Amino acid sequence: MATLLSKLKAVSHEATFPVLMALCAVHCFNDLLQSVVSAVYPMLKDDLHLTFGQIGIVTLVYQIAASVFQPVVGYTFDRRPYVGSLPMGMVFTAAGIILFAYSMSLTAVLIAVFLVGIGSSTLHPEASRITSLASHGRRGFAQSIFQVGGNLGTSVGPLLVAFIVAPNGRRYIAWFLIVSALAFLAMRTICRWYRGYLASSSSGDAKTATHIPRPLTPGRTIFAISVITVLIFSKYIYMASLTNYYTFYLIDRFGVSIKTSQILLFVFLAATAIGTLVGGPFGDRYGRKPVIWASILGAAPFSLVMPHCGLALTVVMSFCAGFMLASAFPAILLYSQELLPNKLGLVSGLFFGFAFGVAGVAAAILGHFADTCGIDAVYNACAYMPLLGLVTAFLPDLKHRG
Repeated sequence: MATLLSKLKAVSHEATFPVLMALCAVHCFNDLLQSVVSAVYPMLKDDLHLTFGQIGIVTLVYQIAASVFQPVVGYTFDRRPYVGSLPMGMVFTAAGIILFAYSMSLTAVLIAVFLVGIGSSTLHPEASRITSLASHGRRGFAQSIFQVGGNLGTSVGPLLVAFIVAPNGRRYIAWFLIVSALAFLAMRTICRWYRGYLASSSSGDAKTATHIPRPLTPGRTIFAISVITVLIFSKYIYMASLTNYYTFYLIDRFGVSIKTSQILLFVFLAATAIGTLVGGPFGDRYGRKPVIWASILGAAPFSLVMPHCGLALTVVMSFCAGFMLASAFPAILLYSQELLPNKLGLVSGLFFGFAFGVAGVAAAILGHFADTCGIDAVYNACAYMPLLGLVTAFLPDLKHRG
């Protein structure tokens, strides 16, 4: 904790600190709006008489929109940076939220979540790239600040749904447009700084360090990316089971109310926010690989025990598993960016895109699995996914590379 406070104090004196905090806020607001989608699933299931399989299809459409376009956005804005990219993404998200509030058919819901996914595809690679540009070398800590905003928004969303939407009906989702307005306000600071950065770059002031050599040979780089792919696969299948079906699991197994299930989902998601904030600075200090080792594999004991616990211990196990898994997020992202240091937007887009895609496909498959075998079977099967963290042993160590 002392290390975190000292780093925060050092960064707070830099000119880009307001930009980093604005990026954190924008990520928070964006992911808060997106978390509303999954938080409303129990209400949506009752309103439209959907099956678990159809809930999985809704998640799949959202995740495909939020994944396929991310590498395209990252590659496009790497080549042609655009100051208005973040506000453009928020326009799509706000339109999707309005439609989602008033959708009365599965088709309308699919269109709404597709628009929200497009907004995510635009914001994540661009905001992550701008975070790296504004980090002044403290990339792990800067990414943690950025990512903790997203985790905070994801955790607060279900809590707000529990107190605003659940008692009053799904149309009250429209009130979340206030959050999108706050996001547009926070983007002003980012756009102002980014415009100045691009102006200095085009004038030649920032071109001296344009090209950074890759730390590994092409063959070893491809191998390392393959290992990262397996790690993302293990992490996001388990995260998909908790993010999308945890409320149903709590309701089905322990008989809690929808409101209580969303509050307990907030506990899990709050743990991911704390884990993300811790993971970045530890990666800066000890290297990305040790953090990846500890976080993904370290979640296995909690995931394996959770299906066999009572309600109170289930909440504790979900908190611990969320904390451990989330601490890997900045470490994996920065490890990927260090492999390809001249393609920050593309790498961020590929990383977020693949993660969202895996989560979407997993949600659809798990939904059908829950319909067939029961919701308990989902958690008994997914409990073993963190054990795939063992493949971290094959990652090349970049800690002491330039």
